[in-house]
Amino acid sequence: MGDSLAPDGVVPLLRGRFGRDYRYAERTESTQRLLEDASEGAVAVADEQTEGRGRLGRNWEARPGTSLLFSVLLEPPVASARLPELTLVAGEACAEAIAAVTGVEPTIKHPNDVLVDGRKVAGILAEARDGRVVLGIGINVNAEAAELPTATETPAGSLSLAAGREISRADLLVDLLLRLERHYDSWTARAP
Repeated sequence: MGDSLAPDGVVPLLRGRFGRDYRYAERTESTQRLLEDASEGAVAVADEQTEGRGRLGRNWEARPGTSLLFSVLLEPPVASARLPELTLVAGEACAEAIAAVTGVEPTIKHPNDVLVDGRKVAGILAEARDGRVVLGIGINVNAEAAELPTATETPAGSLSLAAGREISRADLLVDLLLRLERHYDSWTARAP
């Protein structure tokens, strides 16, 4: 894949405040761990995660360079009881970005999966502590059918298989960050 997520190819394309602190690693255990000293809106991206996780402790596996694997640090000024809503906020932004960039129509399987044609293409994991939320998102972008996991509750899919063409991970990331920022701002503006 010639689709780089390195800072020089992504940061100039950003259109909002999310990702202005952009942390990139070719390989890391988890993008969530790259944000420990960050402030709101920081984004950590990797081409490969060796310990990527999904909901309920499930593993998230992807061949290097085929998926969009990133985390965003948020510090929402809302009551802690509202924090679980962030998964749904991110799911809506993710589905909109996928539709805009690929032309396919995703659906959201609550609470944290995005599906295309009944196949899981994206998962969202939000972890909260001390008023901070690290929102992890994994999207199967350019995985071939043989590279997708088979022992899953919901069959796995990828955006390139659904769209019939390779998808730019950088374009998807930039679009998704802007949509996430807008959804997040609208969500935090509602009464606590």
